[in-house]
Amino acid sequence: MSEKIGLIDSSIIIIYLVGILVVGILSVRLKKMTSESYFLAGRGLNWVLVGAALFASNISTIHLVGLAASGYNEGLVWGNFEWLASITLILLGLIFAPFYFKSKISTLPEFLEKRYDSRSRTVLAFIAIIGALFVHIGMSLYAGAVVFETFFGINIITSILVISIVTTIYTVLGGLKAVVVTETIQSVILIIGAIMLTGFAVFALSESGINTIAELKASLKPGQLKILHSKDSLATLGGDTGLTWYACLLGYPILGLWYWCSDQTIVQRVLGAKTQTDAQVGPIFAGFLKILPVFILVFPGVIAYVLFKDIIGTNANMALPVLINQLLPVGLKGLMAATLLAALMSTIAAALNSSATLIAVDIVKRVRPTVTDKQQIKIGRYAAILVMVLAMAWSTQGDKFSSIFEAINKIASAIAPPVAVVFLFGVFSKRGTRQAAFITLTLGLILGIIAFCFDFEPISGYMYITKGLQIPFMMQAWWLFVLCSIIYFTVSFATEKPKQEVIDNYTWEHPLAVVRGKLTSVKDPRALALILTATLIILYFAFS
Repeated sequence: MSEKIGLIDSSIIIIYLVGILVVGILSVRLKKMTSESYFLAGRGLNWVLVGAALFASNISTIHLVGLAASGYNEGLVWGNFEWLASITLILLGLIFAPFYFKSKISTLPEFLEKRYDSRSRTVLAFIAIIGALFVHIGMSLYAGAVVFETFFGINIITSILVISIVTTIYTVLGGLKAVVVTETIQSVILIIGAIMLTGFAVFALSESGINTIAELKASLKPGQLKILHSKDSLATLGGDTGLTWYACLLGYPILGLWYWCSDQTIVQRVLGAKTQTDAQVGPIFAGFLKILPVFILVFPGVIAYVLFKDIIGTNANMALPVLINQLLPVGLKGLMAATLLAALMSTIAAALNSSATLIAVDIVKRVRPTVTDKQQIKIGRYAAILVMVLAMAWSTQGDKFSSIFEAINKIASAIAPPVAVVFLFGVFSKRGTRQAAFITLTLGLILGIIAFCFDFEPISGYMYITKGLQIPFMMQAWWLFVLCSIIYFTVSFATEKPKQEVIDNYTWEHPLAVVRGKLTSVKDPRALALILTATLIILYFAFS
């Protein structure tokens, strides 16, 4: 399916690359750079920037290709990853953001030090850097390079080098402000590009004689337009995803608590918010944006099954490339390439900036407390370059994995449970102790790595947990969460209670304290969260 890109499309891609580089650099050109402005955009981000940046940093090329492929194979069931993300974004806005904003932290590991101790901070910083290096940047780079080779015949190494250099320049020079400004632009481009492709796909359905939902359903596998499934209905789709309704209900919140509420790459935008309201409303705005991917990323994959299954065959990852090459005219294909670049670069920039922050603030600043503001910025820049170089080297190993999208979710299932436990119970349990947090993070990470290795075929040769024990990755996340919770509370009740000052500053008085008080305006984060929740309930009812 590879075809050489034309002059017009090439020009659009080049203009986009140059444009986003210029915007990223100019966004901070007049400001004196301090560590706070570099790592946290001077804590001046409004809720629109926070929400758009949260959305953009999440939607990577892996996301675009993977969701289209999933729609082609199993249908809308993979949309649970998008709509349930809205729920965890509500948790971020209502439960965690108030503590993050009031404590004026620069990193999530710093919050753990305030709530527990420095040992927990160190472990979480390690987990966050590894996640950014191996998942957010490395695999995204490889997936993007493969997509561009497939679409336009551009060499993988060339793609990796060009994308890495452009993203590194504006991220290293501009810090979080440059990242967030470019992410906001990229969010708009991404949404427009995806809507455009969806429109062409729906129009192609009409040209093929499919004009009603009933006619579309008749051309699909049974249940391909349903979002909630039982084990039996999933079997009719011919897939082995394990995404039953109860696996999504139990497993996804664990992944979401880590990814959306406690991963530095994502939450750093909230830490840079101007006010507490911006810190709370921004994630809920992102939650509304997360409704869109089911319709503009997953659904096009479903349409690809109807229109092009003879071309795509069993290689579902070709769903998006085939849609673009078959449906889009010259010029619009270049715009779609810019959309893919937007998704890729925003994710990489987010991870790169968070890695620099973690290394400069959580490692160097603690080892050398006397380091100056200027030195800290310089260290952050060098760290970002180093992380990018390592990620580029790792990205060349991407072809060793049979499914990048599934591999990433399995990595998340391994590292998310202990982090979810210490953060969730850290703000809700007055009994959680520093010893419990450190032991839970350490043992939980070890158990997760062991489970991942036993269940990842390139390492073990067989999926011993998924296929052997019949426990899919979402349920693995749930059971690891249960085990980590047992460890957390066992150690907590065996050790001395936290100091009252810690409890007063970093835990809710009681669970209902999150939503207590009168709603004074529709702009109240709780009111917006209620509207978002009602919207999701209606959508689930409509597509079940």
